[in-house]
Amino acid sequence: MTKQDPYWFFKKWGFPEPIPADSTAQKLQELEDRIKVLEEENVETTNTLYELMNSIEAVDVRIDILTAEKWINKDV
Repeated sequence: MTKQDPYWFFKKWGFPEPIPADSTAQKLQELEDRIKVLEEENVETTNTLYELMNSIEAVDVRIDILTAEKWINKDV
């Protein structure tokens, strides 16, 4: 049986050698920072969508009131 290259996985995915531990920790920190920013943006986007939804519902209710008033005044 031949001995398999211990770094075959790294070579398969384009890494010529194993990633140093400090580089991995740095990359992990960068990714965690990006996730934190995305989560904050997600909260802001969700809040904006709720505000827009409430505004649209308020306009819809106002249109219904005006339409009802028109029909009531037309019958009188």
